[in-house]
Amino acid sequence: MAMQEIEHATPEAPAEQAPVAPRGAPTRGMTTPASACAEAPSLAPVASTLPATADGAPTAQTVTPPAVHSAPETPASQPTEIAISVVIPVYNEAQSVQPLYEALHAELERLGKSYEIIYVDDGSRDGSFEALKALHESDPHVRVVRFRRNFGKTPALVAGFARARGEIVFTMDADLQDDPTEIPQFLAKLDEGYDLVSGWKYPRLDPITKTFPSRIFNGMVSMSTGVKLHDINCGFKAYRHEILDDIKLYGELHRFIPVLAHQRGFRVTEVKVRHHKRKFGKSKFGARRFLRGFLDLMMVVFLMTYLRTPLRLFGTLGILTLIAGFVIDLYVVLDRYLPFGSHTEIHNRPILFVGIILLVFGVSFILTGLQSEMIRHFAYRPEEEYSIKQALD
Repeated sequence: MAMQEIEHATPEAPAEQAPVAPRGAPTRGMTTPASACAEAPSLAPVASTLPATADGAPTAQTVTPPAVHSAPETPASQPTEIAISVVIPVYNEAQSVQPLYEALHAELERLGKSYEIIYVDDGSRDGSFEALKALHESDPHVRVVRFRRNFGKTPALVAGFARARGEIVFTMDADLQDDPTEIPQFLAKLDEGYDLVSGWKYPRLDPITKTFPSRIFNGMVSMSTGVKLHDINCGFKAYRHEILDDIKLYGELHRFIPVLAHQRGFRVTEVKVRHHKRKFGKSKFGARRFLRGFLDLMMVVFLMTYLRTPLRLFGTLGILTLIAGFVIDLYVVLDRYLPFGSHTEIHNRPILFVGIILLVFGVSFILTGLQSEMIRHFAYRPEEEYSIKQALD
């Protein structure tokens, strides 16, 4: 019977509720009805009047608004900037991993800057990855990339550069020949306005089988590119991160990063660094490396000089070859028919065929240049034509 009375009772007009502002919206200027308690805090329980019960006593139900939680901290609000990234290619250097980490970790901690250490295992087969994995599990600053096989130093550096988040990126070899305590003088040079600082191992504690070819190679690089470095092959370098976004690395071009950076307008210099003898493992240097370096130097010089205008190279070669072939064949013809000539039959003159071959080569060179210009046209990207240091809009 009581239930029926409740169902058929005429409810009182419910109290007019104040409009609820969305979370985070400002409430200044909002008006509330007279029945609302203006002095009540926004999170206080709100009592709403319900229809009367059977005995006439109204029932009040307390409605508690949901708790307001602060928005979780987004990745953008978390400090993600890193001052220094160190990229270290590793290939069969299991015994050197731990000593290098200890020395590098101590120096980076002493600097008091945020940092990360990125090891790239280039297909090691001596347990290097297990040692790197242990470092990764014990230190959150350590990141490890493992290749399926040995791809070479340039791909290892490219993989490390792609993951580096630091404003300054260092590269070091994993053979303990580079000294992490030299890092501050690299940073000092960068503070002077340079964009790339290359190490100069001095004095160099390597056998003459390495130092003599290296000296010849460094001299050739200096003369052909204009980049005056005493030890361009030194793996201990410091870069501003924008350099790595502005150059392309493939093949074995890692040793020419200073040359490529200089060609794009970055400032390059060098500092003397201490050099230590190798303690573990064996050197990866060989005669093939010197020959490959020479061929890579030829490619770099070509790219620096004629990448954007290939017809200037092939067209010049073609014209000179055409002229040489034409002169040779013209001499053969004139020598045959002029009164003061030898009157030797043309088909008995082997030099005639030399002229013909030169003519063919000349036409081929010109066609190659035109074809290169066509490829250049279709592969054109405006952003690769220049390198911006600063823009004031």
